[in-house]
Amino acid sequence: MATSTASAFLRPSTSSISAGAGDRWKRRIGATKTAIRCAGIGDLIGGDLVRPDLGRWLEDVERHRALAIYSPHEGGYEGRYLTRLRYQGYHFLDITARGLGDPESTLTKIHPVCPPHLGKQPIARWYFPPEVDYMLSLMHPEAKGLVVWIIEAQVLSKAELQFLALLPSLRPKVRVLAECGNWRKFVWRPLKEIAGLPSGE
Repeated sequence: MATSTASAFLRPSTSSISAGAGDRWKRRIGATKTAIRCAGIGDLIGGDLVRPDLGRWLEDVERHRALAIYSPHEGGYEGRYLTRLRYQGYHFLDITARGLGDPESTLTKIHPVCPPHLGKQPIARWYFPPEVDYMLSLMHPEAKGLVVWIIEAQVLSKAELQFLALLPSLRPKVRVLAECGNWRKFVWRPLKEIAGLPSGE
């Protein structure tokens, strides 16, 4: 029984070298043992699956109201946190930061959109209602709120992140979750801290 906290797993590694068409399996390298060191059970199962942090997740969403989240590159982990918010009664507005334009105009004001004219049609300008206010008007009165989930938020400027951090103050039923990057496990920080605003707590 190993006394170290790191577990060692031995993996036999055998390989064959082809020496030609007739004697393919004649030459063989002997079996070698490679040690794989694991710091804990989280390296075997996945840190996201063994961390009971969903309760803290809900508390931080309610307390900070705007979070910067960092998910693993392979994706899929954020679905557990999204589902838990959906169980609490939140509705979702999923948007991407690329092509968003001015977040203040797109989310809270009537904003113009110019469709591509392809060089053959006259240049037109259509006006769309504010995304957040329109979604809030469609929600049931007993709904808990609206979560604005922004993917690829790392392309936004500091001023745009500051507006997103202040959006729950302008619309009290809105929560903002911005994917600001990637990490080895699912982590989050207050968006005001990432945007350089005082926390105000």
